[in-house]
Amino acid sequence: MADHIKIEASDGTWVVRAGGAILGETRNAQILSEGDYPAVVYFPREDIAMAFLDASNKTTHCPHKGDATYFSVVTKSRTLNDAVWSYETPKDTVAAIKGHLAFMPMEEIAVEQI
Repeated sequence: MADHIKIEASDGTWVVRAGGAILGETRNAQILSEGDYPAVVYFPREDIAMAFLDASNKTTHCPHKGDATYFSVVTKSRTLNDAVWSYETPKDTVAAIKGHLAFMPMEEIAVEQI
């Protein structure tokens, strides 16, 4: 793993909400810390209500993690474009986040440990 990236299994339960709906809850979150960036909670895909997410055409590349694909969150009142990302085939050094989703920090999305 890149020296500046650390992934740990989280203790406890995490929940993600958007537009008044619970999108997911898990006891199997992975916490990724990368350099000076805020830690990111990755939710297992099977613990997220994928019916709220629409695949996006956006992709990005990280030299340490690989290629990210994005999803938009569809709420009752609006669509939050490209608000979720996933590394479908991450580099071996960060394989723990494969099959997981992370949510953009924004006012309309809450990621909380409960």
